[in-house]
Amino acid sequence: MDFLAAYLDHLAHERGLSPLTCENYARDIRTLKELAGDTSFQELKAAHIRRFVAALHGRGIGGKSIARMLSAWRGFFAYLARRHGIDNNPCIGMRPPKSAKTLPQALSPEQATKLVDVKDDDTLAARDHAILELFYSSGLRLAELVGLDLGGLDLAEGTVTVTGKGNKTRIVPVGQYAIAAIKTWLPQRALLKAEDENALFVSRNGKRLTPRAVQYRLKTWAIKQGIAGNVHPHMLRHSFATHVLQSSGDLRAVQEMLGHANISTTQVYTHLDFQHLAKVYDQAHPRAKKNKP
Repeated sequence: MDFLAAYLDHLAHERGLSPLTCENYARDIRTLKELAGDTSFQELKAAHIRRFVAALHGRGIGGKSIARMLSAWRGFFAYLARRHGIDNNPCIGMRPPKSAKTLPQALSPEQATKLVDVKDDDTLAARDHAILELFYSSGLRLAELVGLDLGGLDLAEGTVTVTGKGNKTRIVPVGQYAIAAIKTWLPQRALLKAEDENALFVSRNGKRLTPRAVQYRLKTWAIKQGIAGNVHPHMLRHSFATHVLQSSGDLRAVQEMLGHANISTTQVYTHLDFQHLAKVYDQAHPRAKKNKP
């Protein structure tokens, strides 16, 4: 039996995970299969998993990525136990190697404004302008944005309803600049969309945009707008969270808007906020550390 195919079907149709999340699970479990070689899933023991973790670490893969893989493997074996009678979960209690903590990268408010300030010169530019404004305005995940249907918008109320991780739905505010950009895009969308296509953002052929296409367009606009570095959709989500927190100081509100199940996930942005405050302090305080003789 193809256990991986059955598990991916379970994730997509029973747990309601996004195609992008399912693709990530598939990649991690294929890595496990590659490392296992001729050893079947049923035969894997904790010693095998320890050896696999060491091999991945030896390839230069960081602790965070290995932790994600272990989590995917653990969930896969738990599924096999529930559905297929394979009661051995060799990943239980397995820990990844430690890695240095890294903070999410965020654009400055000036960079973010420059990036999203796209001129609506043609149909695709109008679409991309709406995408960029919505990313930055509402802090959406990439999968949430590409999965968004026209019915999820309420421009009169200034909100968007999205389905996030774990098939959880939340309502997020949409700012006036994003509303204006979407209103410009909608007439263009009506001319471009394929019959019966409900997606808010469609490609040249009228079908729902893919995550990869959005990533490519964002990188293209970053170059055009003169924004240096590896700019990606999640960077706009990080920028949204950081800038809202800097302005409001309301961690709970940011947690709700991002759709984080645990506030500990959101608390990383307090570290970003502290970095901002520390920089202001160093520049402004007459007895800051950098000004000491």
